[in-house]
Amino acid sequence: MPRESINVVWQWDGEVMRPLPRYHNLVNAEFVVGENYRMEVQEDRSWVSHKHQFAWLHEAWLSLPEEVGSRFLNEDQLRKHALIAGGFCDSTSVACSSRAEAERWFKILTNDDPYCIVRIEGNTLMRFTAQSQSMHAMGAKRFQKSKQAVLDYVDGLLGVDPGTSALNQMRAA
Repeated sequence: MPRESINVVWQWDGEVMRPLPRYHNLVNAEFVVGENYRMEVQEDRSWVSHKHQFAWLHEAWLSLPEEVGSRFLNEDQLRKHALIAGGFCDSTSVACSSRAEAERWFKILTNDDPYCIVRIEGNTLMRFTAQSQSMHAMGAKRFQKSKQAVLDYVDGLLGVDPGTSALNQMRAA
């Protein structure tokens, strides 16, 4: 069964897109000559920007007031919570037979994955998991939007307007 997507680096020669030589065998195995394929341009993103978010987040997590900071096991849990709050998440809803059943599942799911957010509304269980910010999973523009959502959310936890914390001033990276 073919993959949903593959990452291949191509070079424009003025007439056609040609895969770099190291991708030749992969392209031959995945594509059929004469067929049409949709191509999406992904801009490379800055490794500096990627590292900046994680360095800033560690310092911000350490700076959170105790009553707020104690809600998060570590800066990664804080980051994932911020991604979910910013809409950079996947969700699943399950209708349970009763509220009691939903509450049982709540305990199982939150113990199984402390990084997810689980909510119960009536007898419906909703589970939210943060999307990966890996370079493979997010292009430059989407990463920058998700990074900004994380920075702004944490600024809110620090009690300052989004974009105004001293640490957030490093954003230019």
